[in-house]
Amino acid sequence: MGDNEVMVREGERMDGEDLLRGISSTTVETPRLGTHLLHAGPEDGVPVLFVHGNTSAGRFFEQTLAALPGHRGLAPDLRGFGASERKPIDATRGVADFSDDLYALVGALGLAGRPVHLVGWSAGGTVAMRYAIDHPEAVASLVLINPMSPYGFGGTRDEAGTPCWPDFAGSGGGTANPEFVGRLAAKDRTADDPNSPRNVMNNFYFAPPFKATPEREEVFLSSMLSTQAGDDNYPGDTTFSENWPGVAPGERGMNNAISPKYCDVSGFARVEPRPPVLWVRGSADKIVSDASLLDFGTLGGMGFVPGWPGEEAFPSQPMISQTRAVLDEYAAAGGSYREEVLEGCGHTPHVEKPEEFRGLLLDFIEAPR
Repeated sequence: MGDNEVMVREGERMDGEDLLRGISSTTVETPRLGTHLLHAGPEDGVPVLFVHGNTSAGRFFEQTLAALPGHRGLAPDLRGFGASERKPIDATRGVADFSDDLYALVGALGLAGRPVHLVGWSAGGTVAMRYAIDHPEAVASLVLINPMSPYGFGGTRDEAGTPCWPDFAGSGGGTANPEFVGRLAAKDRTADDPNSPRNVMNNFYFAPPFKATPEREEVFLSSMLSTQAGDDNYPGDTTFSENWPGVAPGERGMNNAISPKYCDVSGFARVEPRPPVLWVRGSADKIVSDASLLDFGTLGGMGFVPGWPGEEAFPSQPMISQTRAVLDEYAAAGGSYREEVLEGCGHTPHVEKPEEFRGLLLDFIEAPR
């Protein structure tokens, strides 16, 4: 670890659950944040930085960290998640709070002059793109796992990220299911309701027939329940709107930070230098797709949200198409990307198809540049 690190925990257990062999747990103090970090591999190994998504934590990458021979695997918890400091999220900066936190972490680990391989999952993919925009010379390569659209989550209508409404209604903190948020805040571990975190994980993060082992299911559930609930973190505050579905983004918290009102990383298409990109996604992802089951356009069209104004006014956000459009622009400007689709896989290729995902990852980051 770097000279600026303050180590407050080092061991093989977290929250009463054993870490996998070879994984260590550390908290790194930076000028921005006390960042909890899982790490594995030799300190002089090639650094690979894994960035988790919404309502999760670094332990979703634990199995990947444990199987990266010769590499220095780093999986931090973002602010307000896992065991990292519960600092507020300024949503008006989009995902820049997270990007800046990661850059401070990289500096504290003594890696500021050494490009890292960035691996971003879901909203973490958008954070990784923001990081590459801000520090392109510090990125050796970029791996996007089921990344959120470059235009954020919800409320846009086309490949260019055009908002459905001028106030970006249909995105932000008010779009979260209040029953799920309440159960998340209560650390509910039951499976007695479709909105329980356990059922949301098993039905949305994973695609049937995948089922985590009982031990890993508890680890993943604990990661979800580590999310700090409230207006400053998840899901964030709410602004009411005259436009359907009646809520627009506030200025605090996670779901507002990923609203297209504040989150737009389409400028990644024009970064220079241009790190190579690997885009890995599951064909059966219910969260990030062109017909996401968490998108109000999709839910309105299915009759689950009353008053839907119709396909012309509020279609499903074309998330996959938006990502592909930005990456195509990136390639046209001289960058390179490769798309790999894992058939039958859901939102978590690194969990559902670990060997296939690791093969893709290692082949990519070890390829000669």
